[in-house]
Amino acid sequence: MSEWPQGYGLHVLQEVDSTLNEAARLAPTASGPVWIMAHHQTAARGRRGRAWTNPKGNLAATLLMRPPGDPEQAALRSFVAALALYDACVAVTGRAAGLSLKWPNDVLLNGGKLAGILLESTGQGRGVSHLAIGVGVNLSEAPDTGSVEPGAVRPVSLLSETGADVTPEDFLVELASAYAHYETQFMTYGFGPIRTAWLSRAARLGEVITARTAASETVGTFETVDAGGSLVLNTAKGRVSIPAADVYF
Repeated sequence: MSEWPQGYGLHVLQEVDSTLNEAARLAPTASGPVWIMAHHQTAARGRRGRAWTNPKGNLAATLLMRPPGDPEQAALRSFVAALALYDACVAVTGRAAGLSLKWPNDVLLNGGKLAGILLESTGQGRGVSHLAIGVGVNLSEAPDTGSVEPGAVRPVSLLSETGADVTPEDFLVELASAYAHYETQFMTYGFGPIRTAWLSRAARLGEVITARTAASETVGTFETVDAGGSLVLNTAKGRVSIPAADVYF
């Protein structure tokens, strides 16, 4: 088992409204990166304000940090977190089979959604004073399919798909260790190696997918992720770069 990474703090709560909210409360006094984990959340949320269902035994955690650089660089840490989640899953199950990364911020297992990532930041002008990376992982139980929107990837759990019975505490140690490794790589070498590693684990690369925003829908072949983290699709009208969207298969 991995060891807790040096320089990273840890707060474990029995119950909280949301670990992202707790991160916002801790932000003014946090002196270094800190992981916040809760056994129960009363107001968990996902992307675009959607509710996030978090059955008992699953991981709900947020990493609070003060990242250098601009908001665009801070946003690339969704890829850092995705790689760390992938490695943590491999560490606790002993296998990579069936795992893949779905742009922009999901981890899939056997085609189902195992984990999600949500980034929230605060700052003024071009700076980012604090970044919160929220992570939810279905370790022991997948939410009911009725709780996901139509067309979304079905939720799955690590236990049901692999038989691995892992506590949130043990999984978080692996996740925090893997994240610290990739954060160091990101800060040392930039996004290039992170992007390459993420693409090697990408779901549906080279296949036709659909990217939807509130205003439009784009269908095309998933060609790559560019240097800014945008999704690049090869469509009937040519190559299109999409900075933010929901992806459907």
